[in-house]
Amino acid sequence: MTLIQASGVCVHYGGRRALFDIDFSIAKGEIVTIVGPNGSGKTTMLRALLGVVAPTQGKVTRKRGLQVGYVPQNLHIDPGLPLPVRRFLSLPVRRSAAQIAGVLDRVGVPDVAGQNMTTLSGGQFQRVLLARALLMQPDILMLDEPTAGLDQPGVASFYRLIEDVRRDTGCAVLSVSHDLHVVMSASDRVVCINGHICCEGTPNVVRAAPEYRALFGMGTGGALALFQHQHDHDHDHHKEDAPHAG
Repeated sequence: MTLIQASGVCVHYGGRRALFDIDFSIAKGEIVTIVGPNGSGKTTMLRALLGVVAPTQGKVTRKRGLQVGYVPQNLHIDPGLPLPVRRFLSLPVRRSAAQIAGVLDRVGVPDVAGQNMTTLSGGQFQRVLLARALLMQPDILMLDEPTAGLDQPGVASFYRLIEDVRRDTGCAVLSVSHDLHVVMSASDRVVCINGHICCEGTPNVVRAAPEYRALFGMGTGGALALFQHQHDHDHDHHKEDAPHAG
């Protein structure tokens, strides 16, 4: 079942063309990662698919009643504002203590309900944002650079959590990656954009594509580093797919 489809989408900002000729769809249960250099239109594409930005040309259609769980890159909270995690998770819809405890346990931070949002570590903060998105019981999770500012172990841990959520709930996942070298190994497709879609396919296909290498150069061998889990090794034993230490 197609959840979101874009056909011939163009977006302009103040006369400047940010996106053009975007044809894209995502189906139930898929994990799709959007990569591209800074200023390539990744976040604009996500916002157009969400309906936050109106296309200047083309059309975006969404499944009727589509439930979206959105995880932003960051969220500024006034340091002087007393906002415990449990209260944050009850905005704008009040949630029971049992719901909050369950979702915090699901994302791996079961003991932070009483903690102030501004005292959380970067990894804890992102997991609380994910918990809030999961309370929507989403058909699709949309993640805008969800691991920005996390160290490599934090990135790996967050991506494993997202893969587990997809497995357990069947929701689709559409992620914008801020780290061009790190893409979830479970991605069904990687979409490489630079104002338009340059190339797309499985991670292995995209990392070998001339369009990808032309955009990102050969400093890392032009390769996307994949976080490999045991199940991946059934399909791919190449040394080049191992995680890169950073």
